[in-house]
Amino acid sequence: MNRRLVLGALLFALLPGVARAAVGGTFPVEARSIEYRSGDADVPALVFAPKAPGRFPAVLFIHGRSGLIERLHVHARRLAAHGFVVLAPDYHSGRFIPDNPVVHDPATEADVERGIDALLALPIVEGRKVAAVGISRGGYHAALLGVRRPEVAAVVGYYPHLISPNAPEADQVHRYMPEVEQWRAPALLLVGEADHQLRREIVVRVAGRLRERGVEVELAVYPGAQRAFDFRTVARTLGDDLARDDAMERTVRFLRRFLASR
Repeated sequence: MNRRLVLGALLFALLPGVARAAVGGTFPVEARSIEYRSGDADVPALVFAPKAPGRFPAVLFIHGRSGLIERLHVHARRLAAHGFVVLAPDYHSGRFIPDNPVVHDPATEADVERGIDALLALPIVEGRKVAAVGISRGGYHAALLGVRRPEVAAVVGYYPHLISPNAPEADQVHRYMPEVEQWRAPALLLVGEADHQLRREIVVRVAGRLRERGVEVELAVYPGAQRAFDFRTVARTLGDDLARDDAMERTVRFLRRFLASR
């Protein structure tokens, strides 16, 4: 076995304060489809909610370039099983965007943002605050919401793309999104050590800049983990498995902290 993965396994197992791998949650979950209007688009979305009486904190779950694929449904359902109402907009389908688009359509930013209003309108939602959880390019959307919407109490980015996908190549290499200077919401940023170097380094740099600005931020760089460690099936590693489970535990703990009684 790769020595780095062995060391990573020991790290997760032995370090105090590192989350463990109980990711199942305690609530049964029900899912349903809804649709909301955003400008000239009808945006389909999935709502995953605990099948239990009462109200629950709200999470906007934002897919990445791959779209709202079935494997991401599992991720959203796991969050709901921990006691959150999760709304996952399919913002590509709302504008007939093909799979894995290279170019970013700025109109989708408003489509994702309208998801906050649709989420807060659900009668099962507790309070008037939400968390934005973004996967890859969805992390860019989540970061924008952390700047633009005061209802966003926390941002979680899984290997987030923290620069406009339409920015020039030089910016992609050397800069992060300028909105970091206005970012105010507490952030949890998660990235694999074996992710693309530029993606990993920009995530680390953004975490450092947020700390300099006084924004509360938690950063996890996972040994041996690759891009899409939470749902990838091809060439999956032990590092991916460890990262997936630890990331879910960190996310749940982080969301509970910042959505409690809000």
